[in-house]
Amino acid sequence: MKKFKEIFQDNKIVKMFLLSILVTGLSYGLYKGMLDNFLAEVVMMGEMDRGVTEFFRELPGILLVFILAVFYMLSAETMYKAGAVIMLIGMAMHAALPPTKVLTTLAICMYSLGEHIQLGMKSAITLKLAQPGRGGEAQGLNGSVNQVGMLVGYFAIVIVFSFFAGERAYNTFFWIATGLAAVSMIFSLRISGKSETDKHGRRFYFHKKYTKYYMLEMFYGARKQVFLTFGPYVLILFYGANAATISLLFAVSAIACFFLSPVVGRIIDKLGYKVVMVSDTIILVAVCGLYGFAHHIFPKDIAFIVCCVNYILDAIISMASMASNVYVQDLADNEEEVKATISTGVSINHVITIFIALFGGWIWQSLGIELLFIISAILGLCNSAYAASIKTKKQVEAK
Repeated sequence: MKKFKEIFQDNKIVKMFLLSILVTGLSYGLYKGMLDNFLAEVVMMGEMDRGVTEFFRELPGILLVFILAVFYMLSAETMYKAGAVIMLIGMAMHAALPPTKVLTTLAICMYSLGEHIQLGMKSAITLKLAQPGRGGEAQGLNGSVNQVGMLVGYFAIVIVFSFFAGERAYNTFFWIATGLAAVSMIFSLRISGKSETDKHGRRFYFHKKYTKYYMLEMFYGARKQVFLTFGPYVLILFYGANAATISLLFAVSAIACFFLSPVVGRIIDKLGYKVVMVSDTIILVAVCGLYGFAHHIFPKDIAFIVCCVNYILDAIISMASMASNVYVQDLADNEEEVKATISTGVSINHVITIFIALFGGWIWQSLGIELLFIISAILGLCNSAYAASIKTKKQVEAK
């Protein structure tokens, strides 16, 4: 790996920034590694409750565009620090408040708000600190640092929860995660500078030529949310998976994506974004079918393993969503248009996901997990059919 100073400008701000990312990743790894089991085992949330909670977790993603508009005069560094403070408050609420459904949902929403604010500012700060022409490498390095922190958190949950369980263990680790969030906040507060927020990258940009991209984002967001919200919960409620198992699953998925992400990128470049967007659905249908019906086909212990493998496969398949960004680049007239359009797509994605989370819980509770994953497969097929209708730049030029 190249030395940091070859990618970033040589100053102490970079060290504080990277340390904040690393420790935030570690805190989040602990948090995410045990959250689903905490909701099921301690808060006693059922299928519908989980969907409602996810609705409020995703809500800050939609509200972010309005928050950034109100505080447009603040620098990216200031907003990043504010995000760290809000994340600390959210994590402390998990540790200190009674584990009721309402208070836990409020804590999740608070933490998610800080998380979304930080995510929105990270790119602006990274690009400012990067050496000229090294913006892509800098963002990639930040992602790797974050992944390392998360993996350490996941494996800590795997080790400890293999031997200990119960409300006291969860509460202890929420306090540890809170302490780490406080350390991350201290590093964040030591970041100086007054770079501007990326106003262009957060404006809505609608244009007729991107209609199919917007629709693809809707289908992708809907089908992604089914696995994101209910995939782990199926393993917990239906198969009885503990926190150590779920955290290990997250860790394996993260490692697989870390190594396979460049491979998926090369496949997109070689075969073209249209081929990838259409063909990944073939695997998705099998993944959804097995996830929803494995318990009808195999003995329960084998069905559990099949579902775990399919969860990892879905995480890998989801990386094919990079193809839609290449599609936008193919259509765009300039780089600013690419950023604005993708930002709009992310917002559309969030709008759909909160409703899928809400209604997904009701479908599971009322009609069963089989129908929930059938719907996910159908959404994937709709995504594939719609992708098949797009015309690549080469096809347009050939006419």
